[in-house]
Amino acid sequence: MTETLNTRAPVLRLKNVHRTYHTGEGSLTVLKGANLDLRPGEMTALVGPSGSGKSTLLHTAGLLEYPDEGVVEIEGIDAQSLSDGARTKIRRAKLGFVYQFHHLLAELNAIDNVAAPLMINGVKKSQAHERAKELLEAMGLKDREHHQPGQLSGGEQQRVAIARSLANKPRVLIADEPTGNLDPRTSATVIQSLFDTARTEHVAVLIATHNLDLTSYMDRVLTLSDGQLVDAEL
Repeated sequence: MTETLNTRAPVLRLKNVHRTYHTGEGSLTVLKGANLDLRPGEMTALVGPSGSGKSTLLHTAGLLEYPDEGVVEIEGIDAQSLSDGARTKIRRAKLGFVYQFHHLLAELNAIDNVAAPLMINGVKKSQAHERAKELLEAMGLKDREHHQPGQLSGGEQQRVAIARSLANKPRVLIADEPTGNLDPRTSATVIQSLFDTARTEHVAVLIATHNLDLTSYMDRVLTLSDGQLVDAEL
């Protein structure tokens, strides 16, 4: 990670976050005082086996779950003190999400899929399409903007999904196994596109992945050990 990234103020911060699930079979504590700072333009990977708590950490950082203890801050705002409605507004305005499956709308072409979040937020169609074109070009998809998902390869579909997640200019992008369904070569292309765009857009990126080949693109690689985030030993 460069000195420039290190000196930027965190856009997302987890402080002493705890999370325990209670079931009929007992209690399972997943997070035990997890701490994390994400800075603009920084790429951070979260690795580890299934069941280690990666999804819980992503859901907590993405304001999809409340921690039992601790603080989640987005640009200095304590999300724990907000109403559900206010949390939803922050999630829509400042957070982007990418999943293993692209979830594109089959009936819309690439440019309309990317523009959809903007238009839902009241942006005029012409402005939404201008932003969508900009992102698709950054993703290397300028000549695919009028193709529907069924006309795109798996890697192209995932790059459209990433472009869509960046449409509202989020401060943080959270990705859960974004290349899980792709072959190694396509995975590298997708991650390189994400890396380049995140740097340009100054977006902090947190990626959960089983693919250790992708960690070479990252500024930091973390894992969960006894419920706490530590540097991964690769």
